[in-house]
Amino acid sequence: MKNRRKFSISSMQKSNQIVVTGAAGFIGSCLVGYLNEKGFYNLILVDEFSRFDKVPNLSGKKFKEKIEREEFFGWLQKPHEEIKFVFHIGAKTDTTEFDYSVHEHLNLDYSKKVWEYCSENSVPVVYASSAATYGSGAEGYKDDHKTLDDLRPLNPYGVSKNEFDKWALKQQKQPPFWAGLKFFNVYGPNEYHKGRMASVIFHSYNQIQKEGTVSLFRSHRPDFKDGQQLRDFVYVKDIIKVCYWLMKSYFSKPGWCKKHSAIYNLGTGKARAFEDLVKATFAGLDKEPRIRFIDMPEDIRDKYQYFTEADMHKLVSAGYKEHFYTLEEGVDDYVRNYLSKHIYY
Repeated sequence: MKNRRKFSISSMQKSNQIVVTGAAGFIGSCLVGYLNEKGFYNLILVDEFSRFDKVPNLSGKKFKEKIEREEFFGWLQKPHEEIKFVFHIGAKTDTTEFDYSVHEHLNLDYSKKVWEYCSENSVPVVYASSAATYGSGAEGYKDDHKTLDDLRPLNPYGVSKNEFDKWALKQQKQPPFWAGLKFFNVYGPNEYHKGRMASVIFHSYNQIQKEGTVSLFRSHRPDFKDGQQLRDFVYVKDIIKVCYWLMKSYFSKPGWCKKHSAIYNLGTGKARAFEDLVKATFAGLDKEPRIRFIDMPEDIRDKYQYFTEADMHKLVSAGYKEHFYTLEEGVDDYVRNYLSKHIYY
């Protein structure tokens, strides 16, 4: 672990580079903003920067250099300051993209190259996995390494994420510390560009502004009432706090990394109904809720998750003790302080 040293904002600022892939996207750009708040500006941002709708995500943020996603590994071969940490957040996250080769390239093969670089150069890495790996949830939502082979994701995106998790666990050569984070249903600022894949809060807010009402899918299962389909909704501010905590723990807790390199769930640990989420969105606008129910499209009914809930015991056992935003707290902050003002994090 040649690059290990006592954690210090001042020393990390001056000479140590942190890489953030997916830096122009939703979670990645929020992480860049949070690192700036903590005093880190020596950042190498990796993404596909040609998308105009992502440009505002990085407006006002401080960093050292931007590298195009497909040029990153060539850049790594050139002389540069030592990289001290990698946050590999970049991924193809479109669950409606059914061409597996797209996910295979960006979520599997690309991630393998990141892992191999970090292993060969003794660089710790935190990477984005996904709760989509759990599929229907038939095997539960416990982040137990032993269950990965039994998981049956419902779409190519989930398959690609699970395949990388399984591959990583089989590697003899590993980074000095690594963590794969299974993000559950993340919402929050900087998702304006995500279109159909943006959170239900985002779409609900826009429906309220346009129509004064919100449409939710009817339940097509007798054991769930309309609007009572359950998800573990997690605010992006909690996601980036956990990412930062993992980096800080690596540098400040000798020996901690050997025990705690692992795949972790990252949700709140509390499933909530879509109806609760929509009511919280109306509350953030100081409006009475108006909800109507529509049929779910037939082409997604057999792939629809009716329940997700992160088992958070592993992260807590690793030492994370911070309070997570409740659904009402997170949605209220998002609606009042970002969506209503069209402000970025």
